[in-house]
Amino acid sequence: MKKILILGGNSDIGMKLIDKLIEIKDHQLHIHYNKKFQKNIDKSKVKLIKKDLLNITTKNINFFFDNNYDIIINLVGYVSNQSFFKFDIKETQKTILINSLIPLLIIKNSIQNMIKKKYGRIINTSSIGVKFGGGANTFSYSLSKHLNEFIPGDLRKLCSHNILYNTLRIGVTDTKFHNKVKNKSIRKRIKLIPIKKMASTEDIVNYIIYLIGKNNFIANEVINITGGE
Repeated sequence: MKKILILGGNSDIGMKLIDKLIEIKDHQLHIHYNKKFQKNIDKSKVKLIKKDLLNITTKNINFFFDNNYDIIINLVGYVSNQSFFKFDIKETQKTILINSLIPLLIIKNSIQNMIKKKYGRIINTSSIGVKFGGGANTFSYSLSKHLNEFIPGDLRKLCSHNILYNTLRIGVTDTKFHNKVKNKSIRKRIKLIPIKKMASTEDIVNYIIYLIGKNNFIANEVINITGGE
C-alpha cells in the first residue's frame, strides 16, 4: 500500500485529484489543507491534516507529517497580490515559505524512506507566470513557483533508487484561483493562449495520475501543461 500526501488538497485541482485517488484501494491518502475542508469525504478512507504551513519547522514537522510517504504532490498556491514595485520582504518571504520551502522540507523528510523502499514519486507545481515574469499582481507568487522549478542536484541523483521528481508548469486553468488575483481579466488572458482555451482540472490531474502511476522513466523535468504558451 502506497502512502500519498497531497499538499494543498483544498485547491480545485486537489479536489479533482482526490476524486480520482480515493477509490484506488492500494493507496493510503493523506490530505493537507489550511482552512475549512471544502469536500464531504469518508474520513475512514483518508487522513486529513489541517495545518498552516507557516507553523511547520524542522523540529515539529514529524508531529504533523509522516516521514514515510511514497508519493508527495505539492499543489499549494498562496497568492499575496503584490506587484514587483509594491512587494515587501515579509509578505514575499511568507509566499516563498508556503509555496516552496516548507513543501521541500516535507519532501526531504520522506527521502530516506523512499531510498529504503527503492520507490518514490514527487510532483511539484509551477506556473506559466514564471515564463513571463509573473502578472501585474503575482510577483511573489510567480517568484515562489520559479523556485519550484529548481530541482536540487541531490534529488536528481536519486533516479538510481527509483525516486522520480518532476515539476509541472501549469498554464491558465479553469479554477477559482483567478478570483484571488486582483484586476485579472480571464477573457483577455485566454486570448493569449495559442490553443485558445483554459485547461480543465481534469487535464492537469490526468498528468499527475500518469506521473505517479505509470511513469517509470521521466525524471528531473519541468513539464509544460500550458496550451502552447
